Amino acid sequence: MPEIKAVVSVIGRDQKGVVARFATYLAERGVNILDLEQQVVNGEFIMDMLVDLADMTPSLDQLITDLLELGRDIEMEVRVALHDRKPKRVAVLVSKEAHCLQTLIDDWKAGKFRGDLVTVLGNHPDLEPVAKAAGLPFAHFPAKPDKQAHFKWMMEQLAKAQPDLIVLARYMQIVPPEMVQAFRYKIINIHPSLLPHFPGAKPYHAAWEAGVRVAGCTAHFVTEDLDEGPIILQDVFHIDVGRDTAEDVRANGQRLEGRILADAVQMFLDQKLVVVDDKVVFRPGLSSMLDHA
Repeated sequence: MPEIKAVVSVIGRDQKGVVARFATYLAERGVNILDLEQQVVNGEFIMDMLVDLADMTPSLDQLITDLLELGRDIEMEVRVALHDRKPKRVAVLVSKEAHCLQTLIDDWKAGKFRGDLVTVLGNHPDLEPVAKAAGLPFAHFPAKPDKQAHFKWMMEQLAKAQPDLIVLARYMQIVPPEMVQAFRYKIINIHPSLLPHFPGAKPYHAAWEAGVRVAGCTAHFVTEDLDEGPIILQDVFHIDVGRDTAEDVRANGQRLEGRILADAVQMFLDQKLVVVDDKVVFRPGLSSMLDHA
């Protein structure tokens, strides 16, 4: 009988006997463990088990119900996901600046993503040629003068696209709470500073005015609090104080933004990210585990 692969993920406060408890339960029900990765980060236990369900004795519904109950008994979150090779769907939200969108397109075309860019949505028409050149559908709706109408339109477009991930590629709009709630930890933004320093508008100019020697950018998940979501990746560039102009700083930052954003997207699609206590923790990557198996 061919394998039926699934991943059982367990997250919660570290305690004794977690691996044994789940491994025993699965073995007693004919579930074969193919691979297992575990780590403890700041007292949080994270485990991913790649399993084969082909010979399991209970129904799938019963197995999932029992595993969830097992997790509740020890106050841990349990997720069960059948392995699906269907590519993840990625929606990209943009405004007028093309550098981040172009990097995402380049990486997608190069086969670096375990997913597909499926739509580009914006509040200006400026980047339609970039999207069209890549064969991507593009649509826009102005955010002024009626921002509420813009976000109503955006939610309708996202409902049609059914994305697994939303990427803010210099979208330049504050995402409303209802959108954040609908896509919790599934919206990645690139901010042009080393958060928590220089949040808000014009951070490169603020860094230049402050005379800092190092600036950078931050890829982070979007939450209801502006520029305060869990940080995924950061990188830096140096400022030659007294020689670099504010425009030099901005140009250097933009060259970095697309790369950091694309790397964060790749890590999400590789399932290497998990949010624990409002912090991003790197895991080995469920997709890599499945490939290895």
